[in-house]
Amino acid sequence: MRITGALVFGEDNRFYEKDINIKDGIITSEASDDQQVIDASDCYAIPGLIDIHFHGAVGHDVCDGTMEAFEKIALYEAKRGITAICPATLTLPVDHLKKVLSLGAEYSKKSHEGAADLVGFNMEGPFISRQKKGAQNPEYIRQCSPELIDEFLEASKGLLKISGLAPEENPGYREYIEMVKDRVKVSLAHTGADYGVAMKAFEAGASHAVHLYNAMTGMSHREPGVVGAVYDSKHVNAELICDGIHVHPAVVRATFDMMGDRIVLISDSLRCTGMPDGSYQLGGLDIKKTGKECRLTEGGAIAGSVTDLTECLRTVVMDMGVPLELAVAAATINPARCIGVEDRYGLIKPGLAANILLLKKSDLTLKAVYLKGALI
Repeated sequence: MRITGALVFGEDNRFYEKDINIKDGIITSEASDDQQVIDASDCYAIPGLIDIHFHGAVGHDVCDGTMEAFEKIALYEAKRGITAICPATLTLPVDHLKKVLSLGAEYSKKSHEGAADLVGFNMEGPFISRQKKGAQNPEYIRQCSPELIDEFLEASKGLLKISGLAPEENPGYREYIEMVKDRVKVSLAHTGADYGVAMKAFEAGASHAVHLYNAMTGMSHREPGVVGAVYDSKHVNAELICDGIHVHPAVVRATFDMMGDRIVLISDSLRCTGMPDGSYQLGGLDIKKTGKECRLTEGGAIAGSVTDLTECLRTVVMDMGVPLELAVAAATINPARCIGVEDRYGLIKPGLAANILLLKKSDLTLKAVYLKGALI
């Protein structure tokens, strides 16, 4: 198969008009014998998106701990152009978390036609701060433990990629980070750490920040907080939710200017994504979806997003004014590198999976999704 006429997102994060050749589900450097030609002259061609922090969609959450949840979520994500997924777990009992990770590992070993590939897990809890818990259940917050990380890694069969930490709530956090950083990426998550503590954590080897600005200390001119520490730590990637609710457009633009290719777009989408307004559950807590917002029923805190990553990409470009090239990289190759799957996903490059989206040039709406070369 050959896709022709599109402006194609290149390895240098720029667009070029060129053909894309596909054979046996893989991007190739030469045209195949298959004569099928797709005219995409009205489109941008970009790699399939990769969401490394979301919880669910269409009425399901990965922490439901059922095979049906994984199946329904992966099918929905693929149809929306998110072709590789690294879902986030909630702050829940340890045994339940291990069950979810184990089930995900089992799911990932099987072939699922038309579904996104499960390529990792992002454990948002349970090593977080009660002060900055957000919509996480405080009943199950606990101290960090290298031994527990080993148990989570074993349960996930190595799929655990990122584990959150509130350093200020965990004595010995530097020693902990040094012990686990080569096995899992340590992320500052739901933390009230000040700039100094955050910098010590990053210097010890933490290399990621969960949904920048949300559930953390912000940046001010005298107290730069976690956000300032992320800026000063050039090895750190920062997740950013661009649903139009979590972060103001002016702050989104400033953050891309400050941190560029360290930004990873995430959706943080919940089970009510793709569902009608109403009441739902999140880790045992009641939440309510109203339009593009979802909040805890008790207290009214923002609970997460109801916008999938493809729509976040469109929002950050069309409504917030971030250059398309930066936004596409933040939703494709940046997350791929972040969790170490760039050898399979994140670029339109010979040898990689033919996961390709066609976006209309006029408004960036999704025209077609090719998953391993097959139109879905």
